Amino acid sequence: MAKIDVIGFGAMNIDHLCQVKELVVDGEQSVRGFMSVPGGSAANTIYGLARLGIKAGFVGAVGADKSGKTLINDLKTVGVDTGHISVKKAETGATTCLSDKSGRRAIYVSPGANNLLDKKDADVAYFNQSKLVHMSSFAHERQFKLQIDSAKKLKDSARLSLAPGMIYAAKGLKALVPLLKETYVVLINREEIERLTAKDLQTGARDLVEIGCRIVVVTLGKGLVRDKSSVITAYIRDGEVEHEVVSKKSRIKSSPETTGAGDAFATGFLFGFIKGKPIEECGLLGDITAGFVVEKVGARTGLPTFTQLSREYLKRSGKSL
Repeated sequence: MAKIDVIGFGAMNIDHLCQVKELVVDGEQSVRGFMSVPGGSAANTIYGLARLGIKAGFVGAVGADKSGKTLINDLKTVGVDTGHISVKKAETGATTCLSDKSGRRAIYVSPGANNLLDKKDADVAYFNQSKLVHMSSFAHERQFKLQIDSAKKLKDSARLSLAPGMIYAAKGLKALVPLLKETYVVLINREEIERLTAKDLQTGARDLVEIGCRIVVVTLGKGLVRDKSSVITAYIRDGEVEHEVVSKKSRIKSSPETTGAGDAFATGFLFGFIKGKPIEECGLLGDITAGFVVEKVGARTGLPTFTQLSREYLKRSGKSL
């Protein structure tokens, strides 16, 4: 088959999204909105890249059930190569995500078939035909070790990007070093990097660079106030150089459901990275893509087409993609 630009490797889940007025503990709350949609961090990002015209593939596992077929077919609709997704005799992985009107979230994971992915399912030769391998977390230690083993076998021509999420961040820096040493781009949010490194985001980013990561991208949710009219939505460390991604305050909208915003930022950033754009422009592309996603419920619903991304990029940068 034709050479693939990027291959994803991570958990595949059906996301059950519940919108509530307020998250409660030992209490009761009515659900204001509910929907089930395809998910999985790396899978969301790969879906977004394929929608933008990037040649993409995926390595993962689903169950031999209706949900598994849904996940595979959804990737197929945007042209993702699904030939390396294994179908297991188990239930497809699922998450239950509760989000309230203030933007707080609680996510509960049922790994299902993801826990059955093994060495024979992760074809290193397949990974090595790509320019980029994008990994996100699994719940089980077996798949975490499989990712480390796969990362060590990547050729120099196949760079690694990693979205560790809170599951891997909670393991702590020592546990993650073997994977981080092989990582070219790490995409992480503020809470995750502070949990992972036990330091503030800037010091933590510097530590990740010292471990071996070439580029560290830290997303900041609704952002940090920069001045009266703008906020910083992401911090990027490229070696010893620091970059800030800035948005106008008017663009930062409250959203009833922000699941997938970080995956969408990764989509835009990695699109720029694959296209050879400078770091600042990759950050802008990430910010624009995340902006599209938070306007709609679900991690993939709002992901832009190339035309939509190009139009907004021209408005923000004055440049054509």
